[in-house]
Amino acid sequence: MNTGIYMLLANESEMTPRMFGLDFQLLFDSGLTLLAVFTLFFVLGHFLFNPARKVLEDRKNRIATDIETAENDKKEALELKKEYEEKLREADKEVAKILSDARQKAVANETKILSEAREEAQSIIKRANEEAELEKKRVMDEVKQEMVNIASLMAGKVVSANIDTTIQDSLIDETLKEIGDATWQS
Repeated sequence: MNTGIYMLLANESEMTPRMFGLDFQLLFDSGLTLLAVFTLFFVLGHFLFNPARKVLEDRKNRIATDIETAENDKKEALELKKEYEEKLREADKEVAKILSDARQKAVANETKILSEAREEAQSIIKRANEEAELEKKRVMDEVKQEMVNIASLMAGKVVSANIDTTIQDSLIDETLKEIGDATWQS
């Protein structure tokens, strides 16, 4: 039966010349090809293009998330940098304050040490003056004691010689000259 259709078609094609050679088989094949292409397009679209679109969409979302995360990390890093810079400034201020306090304490200690040294020096000078006074008094007491001894010796001489007042006055003057005027007057 197929051969009959072909023959009939072949006879018809010989009879009338066609411009494009359009016949029923060509139209059927073209329709079948179009149907296959559309079916293939829908099947591939469902099983290939949709997963590919999904992968691309997921990748796009992941990249957007990574960019957003990077921006947030950058903001946090800038905030941390500012915070650390502020802490460094505060630490510098604190170091300067500590150094200033240490200098003030050193100056106060220096002043205290100098004050104590002056007081000690004045105390030493005062003790030295007191010791000099005591030594001077001791020497004066010794001189007075010596004068008393000399006076008693003179009195012994006066009594033993039984001399008159002119001789006695001359002896006193002579004795005073031997020991010196300044010694017995102080």
